[in-house]
Amino acid sequence: MISLGQVAAKKFMKENGFSDLNEIPLELIAAGLGATVIEKPMSYADGRIVFGDRKTIITINSNIEYPGKKRFTIGHEIGHLCMHKEHFQLHNDTDATLEYFKTGNQETEANEFASQLIMPENSFREISDEYEFGPELLRFLADHFKSSITSVAYRYFKFGHHPICLVYSYANKVKYWIRPDPYDHYIKDRTNLVPPEDSVATEFFKNGKIYSKNESKQQIWKSTWFELKSWENDNDFNFYEYCIVTPKYNTVLSVIWEE
Repeated sequence: MISLGQVAAKKFMKENGFSDLNEIPLELIAAGLGATVIEKPMSYADGRIVFGDRKTIITINSNIEYPGKKRFTIGHEIGHLCMHKEHFQLHNDTDATLEYFKTGNQETEANEFASQLIMPENSFREISDEYEFGPELLRFLADHFKSSITSVAYRYFKFGHHPICLVYSYANKVKYWIRPDPYDHYIKDRTNLVPPEDSVATEFFKNGKIYSKNESKQQIWKSTWFELKSWENDNDFNFYEYCIVTPKYNTVLSVIWEE
């Protein structure tokens, strides 16, 4: 089902004659909407939008390490600017990963707006369908669309041709998970419990382990994250886990798939 944020972004791009914003700084888009984007250090937020009577100020945390994440954060705040101006005068946005798993709220709508603005569905499908799935593809898409790896993973979950599951963990507790529908395998519900002992996520939370790009695709047992039926054997499956780790927020987004 198409989201309100995606509808709003498609409408915005159509009305302004855009098919792809890949080469356009989002600061210019914000300026065209009457907002000024500034960067400065922020302790507890990635982005902030302040609506005034005449001016709107979007502040982006200058401590964000990756340009793709900064760009996505600007797109997120533009989403608030286009969709939610009447709802608040000042709004702070912390790390948005958790919000990908929620539905029916303004943060999700702003994320969906930013995703469509930066990674238009048709372009995303066309490019991603040309390659086999893996961490390399997610990184390639993040570079191509100049977006965050987290936003690309969620976008691929929705529009990629290979089914993947996503599990978000914070401070060594599973907070949310999503799997395709339909899907042959059932995730063990570990909400508010620690990740599985033999998961890649646990390697980070227990030992601070972060794999290099070349080793980021780690093979796991099906039974690590999924229910194993009585007649099934772990050796009959090839499952993998790729963890997008954000030490600053003590979070892990586990991307899990079968080959």
